[in-house]
Amino acid sequence: MHTPELQQDIQSTIEWALAEDLGAAPGIKADANNDITATLIPADNKAVATIICREDCVISGVAWVNEVFKQLDASSNLHTDITWFVTDGQAVKANSTLCELTGNARLLLTGERTALNFLQSLSGTATITSQYVKELEGGTTKLLDTRKTIPGMRSAQKYAVTCGGGHNHRIGLFDAFLIKENHVNACGGINNAVQTAKSNFPGKTVEVEVESLDELNQALDAGADIIMLDNFTTDMIEQAVTLTRGKAKLEVSGNMTLEKLKAYTKAGVDFISVGALTKHVQAIDLSMRFV
Repeated sequence: MHTPELQQDIQSTIEWALAEDLGAAPGIKADANNDITATLIPADNKAVATIICREDCVISGVAWVNEVFKQLDASSNLHTDITWFVTDGQAVKANSTLCELTGNARLLLTGERTALNFLQSLSGTATITSQYVKELEGGTTKLLDTRKTIPGMRSAQKYAVTCGGGHNHRIGLFDAFLIKENHVNACGGINNAVQTAKSNFPGKTVEVEVESLDELNQALDAGADIIMLDNFTTDMIEQAVTLTRGKAKLEVSGNMTLEKLKAYTKAGVDFISVGALTKHVQAIDLSMRFV
């Protein structure tokens, strides 16, 4: 179930994407008639099309595809029927048919690329997330995303992470503290930064990024809720777990790869955050074909 906030973001993102593709001015609804190639087809032609994935993947982005054709339908006074054979979060095999679309031939072609762009990118994020999550099976460590997202796609990509079995870190700069090196330097130390955060916004989670065991101890003494171990070696992480003894949650971050995950989760950290889930997007190979 999408939250009202996510649903609103889906609508506005699709409006922007269609306007980009159809040459609409800012603030003006996209006009499907601006697809000059589609005008080669008789205006009243009907068609049936299917979207097929060409590789194994985890699906994410159904609502974005639906919204593309909902908006095109509204602008053209037409109707497109979409029958889905999969759901978000579902693992599918190569050459699976994901959905069938029935409607105006012009409109199907006008919406094709925008719809596939969202579905292939979000499914890519869900798929790589599921691979990381699989490596963590059997432990208690949770996989987190980061703010390293494509501009304008924050909520969409974070939703895709959950489709792959991952968890969202903070959504933005407003819902939790993440105190990094520059914040510490500007505040005059870890303790000052943490105490000011707790004073300014009581109840907000306070996380501190540290680069050494000495800084870890400072963050623990300051009362940080979560401590991010940035580019720690496995030995340092094991020491950090021993030093912390449950006084704070521990998160590991920095140049994370699939190969490193098992060692880190065995060390007993609470979270592993991976920027590559949303930063290094490998789109899934999809195609739409008229039947």
